[in-house]
Amino acid sequence: MADIAVYDHLRPTTADVPPGVYRVVGTASESVTLLRVADGDGRRAHTGDIHTVARRDLDGFEPTENPDGGRPLDLAPRSLAKNAYWSLRTFLTTLAADPVPSTIALTLFVVGRFGGGVVPLPGTVLFGLYLAGLGAIVYIGTGHY
Repeated sequence: MADIAVYDHLRPTTADVPPGVYRVVGTASESVTLLRVADGDGRRAHTGDIHTVARRDLDGFEPTENPDGGRPLDLAPRSLAKNAYWSLRTFLTTLAADPVPSTIALTLFVVGRFGGGVVPLPGTVLFGLYLAGLGAIVYIGTGHY
């Protein structure tokens, strides 16, 4: 096989490794270290499955595409909407179970965002309250609290 570099992607043809797509994560003079990053159908997988293959055995692999490349353009908005839903659900669950931190976060957010002209604080302080409230909402919504 031609010269292999870190981040190249390979698929086994006859090699004695599980089927899938492998990313080259290390090279040495006599071997190559591979991380399986997709299943046999090319679907992204976080396996942690690492194999060290002798360079002479690389003939059992063929170059292939990065499974992260060519993702559909509509995947990111769907993923963002899905993550926003679960973050909001986690936040509301936390609000119901332990209302004090969530109420403080919401209060900071609302006062910082809509308090101009109502609350006698400088704009920079209101902006700081807004950012603190938003950060607290995100922190609670991701399940860290």
